[in-house]
Amino acid sequence: EPLPPPLPKKQLQRAESLPERGPSHHCQGDPTPWAGSVLYSIPPSHLRHEEGAPSSTPPRDRPSCGPKKPLTKSQSLGEAVAWSSPQKGPSPSLRELTFGTADGELGQLLHSPAGVCGVLLGCQAATLARLSARIQEQLVGLEEQQQLLEAELVGKRWGALRILEPEPCCESGDAWYFRVGFTFGQSQLQLAAKVPKPCCSSLGVQSSLGTHCSIQRLLGRFTDRLPRELLLPGNPGEQSQSPSRQEPACPATHPVLQVLICAEVPHQTLADFVRGSQGLHRTSPGHYERLGCLLLLQLCLGLEHLQGQNVGQGDLSPENLLLVQCPCPPGSQESKKDPLGLSLPRLLISSFSKAKEKRRPCSTSQEQDCAKGLAAPTSPAADELKLGRLIYQILHVDISLEDALGFRSNRLPEIPSLSIYSAGLRRLAALLLHRDPSRRASIPRARSILQVLLWGPRQELFARSRKTLPLLQSWVEVKRALLLLRFAENSAGAGGRAGLEEWLCCQYFHEVTEHTLYQVTQDLYT
Repeated sequence: EPLPPPLPKKQLQRAESLPERGPSHHCQGDPTPWAGSVLYSIPPSHLRHEEGAPSSTPPRDRPSCGPKKPLTKSQSLGEAVAWSSPQKGPSPSLRELTFGTADGELGQLLHSPAGVCGVLLGCQAATLARLSARIQEQLVGLEEQQQLLEAELVGKRWGALRILEPEPCCESGDAWYFRVGFTFGQSQLQLAAKVPKPCCSSLGVQSSLGTHCSIQRLLGRFTDRLPRELLLPGNPGEQSQSPSRQEPACPATHPVLQVLICAEVPHQTLADFVRGSQGLHRTSPGHYERLGCLLLLQLCLGLEHLQGQNVGQGDLSPENLLLVQCPCPPGSQESKKDPLGLSLPRLLISSFSKAKEKRRPCSTSQEQDCAKGLAAPTSPAADELKLGRLIYQILHVDISLEDALGFRSNRLPEIPSLSIYSAGLRRLAALLLHRDPSRRASIPRARSILQVLLWGPRQELFARSRKTLPLLQSWVEVKRALLLLRFAENSAGAGGRAGLEEWLCCQYFHEVTEHTLYQVTQDLYT
């Protein structure tokens, strides 16, 4: 009897993600109409059922393909993943576009489904990301250079450092800081030698926190006797003019201490800043309260970083938050702004002696334990509670523990309306100090509220138009374009290079979405 006819080849293509040997040929037709657009990071919803994860049975209407290429790690279903790695497709990535990009490559983008508007919006987002990374490098230095400096400081002691000032440049609640010099290659660097106070060591936690602009960075550590020329406040007999009198007392007055080498040199604490700025708050409330918002924003970013590593800070007292003056680039306007020199400093979280791993959030039945959070730094809600209390302290409004948690009365102390930021800060403090833990604002939510307070959208945007997602999306797109124009104008004129505030603004407009704005404006303006 004659043998049955062979099965059709179409039925053999039951697993298209498997590599097949043979010559490589491209499929006839484009099975993914969204692959030509470099703006898509995921396929459109109406195509996901057709071009989603590999399935055991291919769609019947898919064009017939010849033998396929062997798969690489970024390919499956032939060439169907061009959307996930646009830099490998025929169209250039938006991150790679420049003014000098060839017109032939630009033409491919201009005919994409996104159109010219989509290309421009994608270029703006990519440019904001690059600007943010470059400004961050100017503020904190290159990561590779910091790692080389850490390696160079291994095993170094006081003998390798030059003491630039005998007195501390800053005293926080848990340490003294001395300005020291160090020769690194052809550069003369200024670093800070941190001498922890007794029972305030935090090396174990701090050395494992990773790198962040709002977290104090440790470059090295050693244990040694304190040099004779250094003065520790509160010990008037520590330094003596007579060497013969000082030498016998060396073991007592110059004990062996742990010393930490830090990349940033602080000039004051947040408590010093608040005490010294009461006059500025009265005469220039808008300027001062904007500075307060920017400092609180930096603190929120640092706390988010810590919470991402499951670490509760706990100790957010103004005495342990350091301020570091940002370097003024040539031609910068920072040094020309305020005659009092109160330009925006970097805020650093530096005290981790009481930080511990976070536990599960407390429930309503544990409200008394949360109430003790301001005194017990290991409480899960301590960060939010202390941040709310810190708002009052920055605004020079006295607030006690009982007031902060509403146990003395149902109303928080009044924050006077002195600027356009006062009402928003009052609202944020109330959300952070809410008696119900389930309704208390989180740190990420507080950060978003501060960003809206600083850069909008303000309430007058909704005076004539109802708040909708398309309206907020259009607002974000226009503001991104205007921000880039401002950068271009400043670089061509006398505006100088971007600084810390511009970096924070770049981060906001690079990451914000209309959905986030809708929720935050509800919290802030309702």
